[in-house]
Amino acid sequence: MATGLQQKNGIEILPEPVPVSPRLDLKVGFACNNRCRFCVQGMKRERFGRRSREELDEILTGNTDRAGVVFTGGEPTLHPDIIWLIARARQLGYQSVQVQTNGRMFAYRRFCREVVEAGVTEVSPALHGHRAELHDYLTTVAGSFEQTVAGIRNLKELGIPVVTNTVITRSNFRHLPEIARLLVDLGVDQYQLAFVHPVGSAGPERNFDSVVPRFQLIEPYVHRGLEIGAAAGRVVMTEAIPYCFMAGYEQYVGERIMPSTKIFDAEGVIEEYRDYRQGEGKLKGPACRQCKFNDICEGPWREYPERYGWEEFVPVRRG
Repeated sequence: MATGLQQKNGIEILPEPVPVSPRLDLKVGFACNNRCRFCVQGMKRERFGRRSREELDEILTGNTDRAGVVFTGGEPTLHPDIIWLIARARQLGYQSVQVQTNGRMFAYRRFCREVVEAGVTEVSPALHGHRAELHDYLTTVAGSFEQTVAGIRNLKELGIPVVTNTVITRSNFRHLPEIARLLVDLGVDQYQLAFVHPVGSAGPERNFDSVVPRFQLIEPYVHRGLEIGAAAGRVVMTEAIPYCFMAGYEQYVGERIMPSTKIFDAEGVIEEYRDYRQGEGKLKGPACRQCKFNDICEGPWREYPERYGWEEFVPVRRG
């Protein structure tokens, strides 16, 4: 059920994106109870410890010009001060406080209540399969699927908005429609289908060949996965999928609405994530200048064409 582009004076246009307030992405530490085959953080858990309460408080206090904060990692729910951090962020005036998580700790009802009472406004769990065999294969932890699903159910029962992320890999892309149906059945408010970032555990020196699929293969499954959510009235988005693979689904390209984001990572601070994506993270190919979406498309993560080339990327012609 692709809705296609809107028309104005006979010319196709994209709907205007809803403005999103700038936010802070704060990586509280890199410990994790999953060990995903595609983890963008790679081996950081072995190299970096968790940030102290004092350091985190200093970062929060110094960035209150941002409307929202996202606590990330690693797995942020493993940080011993996560409840305090959520409450502190609300005390400092952050309007939105999100926890980006694998969702497993939210299987514990008491933890969910503590997070809610502290003032969380949104939780973003990651679900990578429609059944345990697939999700647990990708996380490499038996039982992780059951805990994540239980966590989503707990959060919805407590009235917390849930925005999920599904990383698209060689193992799960054919099952994106089934994953979408599960997410709709679970009542999530929004879901994102994100093309795997081929760095860290998914990098060329590690699991690239077994994890990174081809865009041409995933295209119809991504479209169907979006259709299922849109038909059910959910907000649906993609990430890191160029416009040339999103014909008729351009309004779901997530980069259109991604907020200005300042990231406190292990190695330093990224002042503007958009600048990093467009300047270092992604590439444009030789034919991209001919595409009608060249001005707004960021292209793929650079590791993809460095391995596979540009043959798949056919510019969308104007007119």
